[in-house]
Amino acid sequence: MPPSRILFDPSSHPLFSRLAELDLDRENFAIFGSAPLYARGMISQISDLDIIARGAAWNKARQLGTSAFGPLRSIPIIQFWGGKIEIFSEWLPRIWDTDFLIDQSEWLSGFRFVRLECVLTYKWVLNRPKDLVHMEQVRGCLAHQSASPRLGR
Repeated sequence: MPPSRILFDPSSHPLFSRLAELDLDRENFAIFGSAPLYARGMISQISDLDIIARGAAWNKARQLGTSAFGPLRSIPIIQFWGGKIEIFSEWLPRIWDTDFLIDQSEWLSGFRFVRLECVLTYKWVLNRPKDLVHMEQVRGCLAHQSASPRLGR
């Protein structure tokens, strides 16, 4: 697991602690939705975690959680803690492949987070009031990243 470049303490939020307790294979899931913004300090709170999972992580989630179907998609969802953590095997399937989202994700403090470029696209698709605010924050962060000189990795 590569080291984090951003300081983020997952134990500071109960949802990340609960996610860790599930002991899912961290190579096979990534955190999506608004949580990538939270982990980068772009927003101050989140009320849930959305996870994209495959393979061993998806199979274990199915064994442990409650099955449901999402209102925006007709794909299975595995829920934990009253839907505060939702795990999906697909995410807007016509736009992204699950493997792509996970393989291209970034490690932050021991968890994979979907890349901000993908979060921006997802927020644009939903276009809710909070998403408009989040899109501006992500655009600003991405602009700052592209303007910053990159040192060796």
